[in-house]
Amino acid sequence: MNSQIKIALIDDEQLILEGVKMLLSSEQNISVVSTSNNGPGFLESLENTSPNDFPDIALVDVQMQPMNGFELVEILKEKYPDLKIIILSSHYKTTILGYMVKLGVSAFLPKNSNRNAFIEAITMVYKNGIFFTPEDHQMIFSYMNSPTKKRTLFEMDDELSDREKDVVKLICQEFTNNEIAEKLFISPRTVESHRQRIVEKIGAKNTVGIVIYAIINNIHPLERI
Repeated sequence: MNSQIKIALIDDEQLILEGVKMLLSSEQNISVVSTSNNGPGFLESLENTSPNDFPDIALVDVQMQPMNGFELVEILKEKYPDLKIIILSSHYKTTILGYMVKLGVSAFLPKNSNRNAFIEAITMVYKNGIFFTPEDHQMIFSYMNSPTKKRTLFEMDDELSDREKDVVKLICQEFTNNEIAEKLFISPRTVESHRQRIVEKIGAKNTVGIVIYAIINNIHPLERI
């Protein structure tokens, strides 16, 4: 990987901040460009961050004061939809998987993960937008087999049309709007209209949400890592 992966760390435990920063410091292609011990402080720092120093990925703790990790993620997804987010937590992930998916978070890592897991998650999120561990796979497949949970994750009044599903499949394969337009013989503006309609229908926050929706609904295969 040629470019540096720029990381922001947000955690109210100073030892965690320093430990994760030290863990990542030995990686030549990863650079920690920002550390914050609370959500409001991180939001303020982002407003004053130049495009060259803007993080690619934010590692966000769940339990923080005065703003918890989920509140922070909701604001980040609204203001900076292209910022990829990895949730860090000591809590077992089944209790928050559905909410994580709905927000469009890219990955979830327990705080007791080892160094290799951290590096793999960061690399895969940077490259593909999402990262699922084997445990995540199990839970995703459980959701796929539970229509009730599907509806809870993505409450839809209208089903996607066949054309919208075609667009979703190509989005999952990381094609740009122009490339999708060429493949479907439509204009880029029409692709953008389809994309906007898809987001509105499924209630996704970003492209990651579209991908996860496609995986849950068997539109796009979930490749095992």
